[in-house]
Amino acid sequence: MPENQLQLTFPSGPVRKLATGWLTLALLSLVGSGLVVLLVILARVPVIHDLIPWTGSFKTALVIHVDLSVLVWFLSFAGLMGTLSLSHRAIQLGRASLATAAVGAFLIAFSPFLGEDAPFLNNYVPILANNAFFLGLTLFSLGFFAVALTTLFFRREATGEGEKKLDFGLVSAMVIAFFALASLLWSYLAIPESLSLLKEERYYELLFWGPGHILQFTHTQLLMVAWFWLATATGSRKVAPLNLIIPLFALGALPALLGPLIHLIYDIDAIEHRTAFTDLMYWGGGPAALIAGLWVFRSQWNIQTTQDKTRPQRLALLYSLVLFGAGGWIGFMIDGVNTIIPAHYHGSIVSVTLAYMGLTYHILPGLGFRRPAPNWSSWQLMLYSGGSLLHIVGLAWSGGHGVQRKTAGAAQGLETIADKIPMWVMGLGGVAAVIGGILFLVLTFKSLRTKRTELAS
Repeated sequence: MPENQLQLTFPSGPVRKLATGWLTLALLSLVGSGLVVLLVILARVPVIHDLIPWTGSFKTALVIHVDLSVLVWFLSFAGLMGTLSLSHRAIQLGRASLATAAVGAFLIAFSPFLGEDAPFLNNYVPILANNAFFLGLTLFSLGFFAVALTTLFFRREATGEGEKKLDFGLVSAMVIAFFALASLLWSYLAIPESLSLLKEERYYELLFWGPGHILQFTHTQLLMVAWFWLATATGSRKVAPLNLIIPLFALGALPALLGPLIHLIYDIDAIEHRTAFTDLMYWGGGPAALIAGLWVFRSQWNIQTTQDKTRPQRLALLYSLVLFGAGGWIGFMIDGVNTIIPAHYHGSIVSVTLAYMGLTYHILPGLGFRRPAPNWSSWQLMLYSGGSLLHIVGLAWSGGHGVQRKTAGAAQGLETIADKIPMWVMGLGGVAAVIGGILFLVLTFKSLRTKRTELAS
């Protein structure tokens, strides 16, 4: 690997198997999420929601969908990225981390069948208030933070200057995750006793508000790592100025370190506490990603030809940039508690997901598996990104008509055709995105079934 290439070296032996395990867990979380996402989408579509008997389960389905498709998927992929550079000395700790996280994810997915159906739609980590869910969330978190520790303290030496730059971004992301954990513990101890005893939705809103905002910086750092790696994978000779990459990651990380200061200054149940964390993410989360996005976008214009095998990586990169920009732009339109808010964060979430999809296609051969057919991969990315774009446009459009977030069925108040058309657009885009997500899973699991050595023989 050339020293100035912005990519991570693929592991061998037991570490490769461990990385494959984290990838499999990440993919299985999308399987579980997909099984409930149709319920979430169809429960909001006019006419259809009157034909189905389970719109009362909308909130429970939404809790499981969000936690699997954001928390488990994102952090499992973070575990994969951290494991790629794991030293063989920590392989036993790595295996224990993966096993713990996998058991936790399983319990989260099946918790609606293992206890009380009491959903709370608080932000960042919505809660299903039963013991199986809490045990699953605890075990998955323990597994992730254990692999984060191995990423920080048991790394093999980088093989080139470019890999060292990405290593800095990866390590900074894991450090921020521990700041989020500290914020969670701080919030737990700071919540007034009157709210702690009730354990209602406001309790969980306060509990996860600070750490949820800080954790977004972890995802942004890893998104930039993925962008740089994908841009390199497309054949770009100069993705970004090497001497500015570490300062860029530092710029992305520094705002997250202000979290403890917010805890010190404001009471957790004060409006200033909530506003401070919102402003921290609003103003601190974008500049570094915007600069990185401009660099990698410009790098694509320097590519004269794109090989078929790298076309999916390039499409994933470009679509990720588009969805990131769309989500950010919609964020400036937020006014009130309506569906413009989920339109905003869906753009950001899909941007990260697209980057991870492209990176999955790229790293499968490096983990010893065959590469999915580039044509199918390209169609899958276009279907998923196009459907997602329609989905968030429909949500933002509906928000302009006053449709409230976290509602379904008749509670949405869709009375006129003008009210219903945006939600039809949302539903059409959502279904297309789900089909694109299913195709992604089919392609990747099919690849995981066939090793490159088997093909060679």
